[in-house]
Amino acid sequence: MSLIVAPDPSWPTQAMAEADRWSDSRINGLIEVHHIGSTAVPGLPAKPIIDLIPVFESEAAMDAARPQIEALGFEWLGEFGLPGRRYCRADDPETGKRRVQAHCYVAGSDEITRHIAFRDALRANAALRAGYAAIKGKCAALHPGDMHGYGDCKSDWVQKAEAHAINALAAKETS
Repeated sequence: MSLIVAPDPSWPTQAMAEADRWSDSRINGLIEVHHIGSTAVPGLPAKPIIDLIPVFESEAAMDAARPQIEALGFEWLGEFGLPGRRYCRADDPETGKRRVQAHCYVAGSDEITRHIAFRDALRANAALRAGYAAIKGKCAALHPGDMHGYGDCKSDWVQKAEAHAINALAAKETS
């Protein structure tokens, strides 16, 4: 079983519907919700899981939102290995397959900047997008069914691309 699938043009619509569910729930302290990850980049193969970054006004507001987020059908896993993050996931009740992952952060977090800069760089640069698609395909083939092996395999490439995207963003903001 391949970890990644061909691009699905409905991913942005699915992400917007999920972001709207969060916003419509009037979660206290929620500022906005971003669609990130490969499903946010048109034409890019991806794991068929929508990744979101809900942005909160404070860590206290983020933690207080737990009951509302769970009421939306998400499992709350707390930091789940990344300080400052609150990780939540939702599976399809019929198939049991992961549907959405929410990586909640407080406004101003460098993690938000990193994810959005990488997403936007991939959207804007066809060569970067093709390079990422190639490394994803290679790593998926080397590590079929092994999510951790797949992630580790592409990690160096992603970190370099993210650093370049963040530097380009910083240069753009200072010019």
